[in-house]
Amino acid sequence: MNKKLINVVGGGLAGCEAAHQISKNGIRTNLFEMRPKIKTDAHQTGLLAELVCSNSLRSDDKNYNAVGLLHEELRLSDSIIMQAADKNKVPAGSALAVDRLEFSSSITNSINNNPYIKIINEEVKDLDSFGDELTIIATGPLTSSKLSEHLNSIIKEKPLDFFDAISPIVYSESLDMNIVWKQSRYDKGDGDDYINCPLTEDEYYDLVNSIKSSSKIDLKNFEKTPFFEGCMPIEEMVKRGNETLRFGPMKPVGLTNPHKKIKPYAVLQLRQDNASGTLFNLVGFQTKMKHKDQIEVFRKIPGLKNAKFARLGGLHRNTFINSPNLLNNFLRLKKRKNIFFAGQITGVEGYVESSAIGNLAGRIASKCFLNQDFFLPPDDTAHGALLSYITQNANPKTFQPMNINFGIINSDEIFGIRGKEKKKLITKRALKSFEVWLKRTN
Repeated sequence: MNKKLINVVGGGLAGCEAAHQISKNGIRTNLFEMRPKIKTDAHQTGLLAELVCSNSLRSDDKNYNAVGLLHEELRLSDSIIMQAADKNKVPAGSALAVDRLEFSSSITNSINNNPYIKIINEEVKDLDSFGDELTIIATGPLTSSKLSEHLNSIIKEKPLDFFDAISPIVYSESLDMNIVWKQSRYDKGDGDDYINCPLTEDEYYDLVNSIKSSSKIDLKNFEKTPFFEGCMPIEEMVKRGNETLRFGPMKPVGLTNPHKKIKPYAVLQLRQDNASGTLFNLVGFQTKMKHKDQIEVFRKIPGLKNAKFARLGGLHRNTFINSPNLLNNFLRLKKRKNIFFAGQITGVEGYVESSAIGNLAGRIASKCFLNQDFFLPPDDTAHGALLSYITQNANPKTFQPMNINFGIINSDEIFGIRGKEKKKLITKRALKSFEVWLKRTN
């Protein structure tokens, strides 16, 4: 096996995290990223680790939220992703949201200045040129069609597909502040991290009906491709019932309208999208409406009558492999042991989860390169739980993308305790276990 370097294919969060972890062992890495030479349907820049979706990195509460626990484990791992996130965070209540451009720029600069990492802006169409070199596939859910076809020829199993959607972004200066107001639900964070657009009952149902009657992106060629539940388009939500939005992203709880004493029937929240506060995204309003219809429909929302859009919503197809069938416990392809997979293509969902699997893939490949044993993270940690789920515990016949959650973290030794106290105990034990594992594996 050729061990001059390790190849990492894909410059997203998982690929950057993997390359970063490899470099800490003094091992050279070629990091392949086809952008900006070849564009995707979702990316807008040529930067590494670009955040396509407007969603934040989710809750940063390490005591009561599983993704907050995963944040903390990544911080303990000296994660380049978490370093950039903490450096470029913007107000978002208890969530960890970032200035997306500064976040990606920070990671790009760090990778560029790392003497052990060489960025190669070329499309990898197949793995033949790598021979038996150790290679990590971290191309994410937007893997190019040519590489997908090549991987299919190796694994003899068609990757699974699902649709993912993104929400629009508006300029804050175009909002009517006489109608909207700043406040986080239940005053979390700084208390005013979100902009709230209130709707009366009539306005809400008018919005729902407008969404139903709007023109949608044509998906005839992919009728059997499902949507991912975590980024469900609003058009799919309203099909489930007129009240779905009001009990989902538009729930009017924990908020007080300073302009009117009457409680709103529904509330659309806008979350800050950059550090300067000039851009805000429509929280939970992923859409597959055509652009012209988006402008007409969203301007019906009070406070958005004159909204100017920095970006409209859209839809793209994502791909992931059937990891329980194809990968061993060490993220290695069973049919070709020099190939590892990392990130969302493995079937984890979310930026943080993708980074965590990149963290593990980089560490595993490094140990393989150095002919050293790698000890798997215990399944009572968030990292270990994700790894166990995608490689062992998930049912291959029904495998779908999975976010980190307390349900997959081993809590067998915690008896008779429920709710928040149980979550706190799981977190405390996980961090202690993770620190012990890091000392053993570093």
